[in-house]
Amino acid sequence: MSSLAERIRGAARSRPAALPGEWSPSFSPWLIAASVMLATFMEVLDTSVANVALPHIAGNLSASTEESTWVLTSYLVSNAIMLPATNWLGRYFGRKRFLIFCIIVFTASSALCGAAASLGMLILARVLQGAGGGALQPIAQSVLLESFPPEKRGSAMAIYGMGIVVAPIIGPTLGGWITDNYSWRWIFYINVPIGIIATLMARTFIEDPPYIKDQRPGRIDYIGFGLMAVALGTMQLMLDKGQEEDWFSSSLITWAAIFAAVTFVAFIVWELRSKDPIVNLKILANRNFAVGTALMTVLGIVLYGTIALLPLFLQTLMGYPALQSGLAVSPRGIGSVLSMIIVGRLVGRVNGRYLLLFGFVVLAYSTYLFSDINLQISSSSIVWPGMISGFAMGFVFVPLTTMAMGTLANDQIGNASGVFNLMRNTGGSLGIAAVTTMLARGAQTHQAAMVAHLTPYDPAFQERVHQLAGAATPGVSAAPSVQTYGAIYGTLVKQATLLSYIDNFRLLAFLCVLCIPAVFLFKRVKSKGASVAMH
Repeated sequence: MSSLAERIRGAARSRPAALPGEWSPSFSPWLIAASVMLATFMEVLDTSVANVALPHIAGNLSASTEESTWVLTSYLVSNAIMLPATNWLGRYFGRKRFLIFCIIVFTASSALCGAAASLGMLILARVLQGAGGGALQPIAQSVLLESFPPEKRGSAMAIYGMGIVVAPIIGPTLGGWITDNYSWRWIFYINVPIGIIATLMARTFIEDPPYIKDQRPGRIDYIGFGLMAVALGTMQLMLDKGQEEDWFSSSLITWAAIFAAVTFVAFIVWELRSKDPIVNLKILANRNFAVGTALMTVLGIVLYGTIALLPLFLQTLMGYPALQSGLAVSPRGIGSVLSMIIVGRLVGRVNGRYLLLFGFVVLAYSTYLFSDINLQISSSSIVWPGMISGFAMGFVFVPLTTMAMGTLANDQIGNASGVFNLMRNTGGSLGIAAVTTMLARGAQTHQAAMVAHLTPYDPAFQERVHQLAGAATPGVSAAPSVQTYGAIYGTLVKQATLLSYIDNFRLLAFLCVLCIPAVFLFKRVKSKGASVAMH
């Protein structure tokens, strides 16, 4: 490894020197990209790889389905808490050293997840895993933006976007295959060898730029960090337990909501007045970054909400096994890879607002296609909308990230990346909690409306009753049995739940439509690559 590193370093030194005031890494930017994205892809994958394994986890650890969802949300919330602190911690410990430490923590906690003997132990390990992985995304984004020259940053964001968008999409497929063929524990054990390789690559190819080494981190904002952690943790508790506790009819949920709101307001006030804030909220005064952060939050809701709904629909209503449900969702990744290749070449040549507009329109259309479902559909009714949705994600993510960060100075990118990814994860946790709640509540609402037709005065209902009673006792005119009414009620519950899925997909599509006017709030980002391409 060392001899290879020396040869690559020698080749890098033979390149033309950087212009005064600029910095270029010793190694090829593509090797640096591979190093940071291997760890980041692994980390983002774990936000969704456990989705299809939740029934197996619940059964194996003697937990309910509602309790098993804490496996997902505990990871997201601890991940989100660490994101804004990444910039300060990277300056304090050194970004390379901190990155390697985070990879090691993530890898070790992955092993603990696989070895968990109870749900409590698994949730604790997931909290540690999310904390270790929280810094990987913003560090990867910052390293890529700094390692590539300005004219190639569109390609860098395409690489980053491929990891961020594709990983949650293929997560259910990989998780389903591992769960069906081995055990749910191996969806965590598989991270161990990958983490070791990522650690070795990061140690060899990544280096801290001079302005990171020269920056003094100042004193850590303990109060700001504490307020942020408490606010996010309490909010996640409210979202996780809300449906189970019947929301605001429960004093626990009511007080949790009040406490989360108060601590969140206190966090904002403290950060705006602090000399060394853990999260520099003043960066939101940049219009492009503020608009981009808001749109990224909505994108997180749509992406994670859809990923949570589809495997659940395929397994609970369609009867698909974990692997087959994952395979039905996986073609989204094909669409994403294709669009990342295309959009990486278009960024800098085409106005980013037009690319973003196209992406949100296609994303709204493809999400609406998911609402055209019934209990007799084939897997192609999920595959094709999924591919279109994945294709749209590339046209949303890459220009959105490039335009949001395009008007920021290099020394602001680290803090901005933390906030940007924090809001995507927060949107994801909101999306999962929202669709889960609306799915249950919507099914109850539709069931209450449909059950009104199950009366002796409804001809269709009476005809179905007699058909089922006759099928149960052929040739005999028997009175309807409990089993007959039970079969009819089971059909009604399935239809009511189906209608609730349809409502959820239409709502997510509507959220995408609402994002379209916001695209025109961006200022145009002028790239050096644009002028080069034109000439």
